[in-house]
Amino acid sequence: MTASLPRQVMALEEQPGQPEDRRHMIRRRALTLLIIVLLIGVPAGYLVISANQSRDSGKDKERKWAARGLTTAWPSKVQRHIYEVPVPRKADGPGILSTKVAYYETNNWRTSRLYVQFMTTNAGLDQFFKAMGVPRTSLKKDQFPISARDQKIVGWKFKQPGPWWGLAHKQKNPAPTQHIVVKWAKPNHYMVYVVSRTTP
Repeated sequence: MTASLPRQVMALEEQPGQPEDRRHMIRRRALTLLIIVLLIGVPAGYLVISANQSRDSGKDKERKWAARGLTTAWPSKVQRHIYEVPVPRKADGPGILSTKVAYYETNNWRTSRLYVQFMTTNAGLDQFFKAMGVPRTSLKKDQFPISARDQKIVGWKFKQPGPWWGLAHKQKNPAPTQHIVVKWAKPNHYMVYVVSRTTP
């Protein structure tokens, strides 16, 4: 004699139901499509807007700083290090070999530039070129490697009586490239103009 097994009632969700009507199916598909569009479209739109704002803010920042012009002060240690512009100080003590120091920095999404000017002595000029690793003899008379655009940004004009000397110290990225103009106004008084450019 075999014991009969109790009949198992099918779970409600397993029972065949009525077919989904057309209106409900269309509404369900439209809702699914809307969710997909929101999940993909909103972040993509945000990225596009964010990129445009970032580019515009970089240009706005550059224009804002350009309106300010040169600041009469020493660039920070970090700036001097990043742009490799070693404004000379006295090696044997706290005294300063450079005077009339001023700088200005511009940054945008493509290029960053540091503009520096300072007056220094013969020893200071030697120290400057030695720290940069460039022989001072690389200077060429009546050379102006600083572009007209860069001169205009900070208001430099290389038209007064010289003599003028210049050089372009080009380096491979990510090291900065420096364009230097030196005016030798009188003995032991050199006015140095530097534009150092880095590309992130």
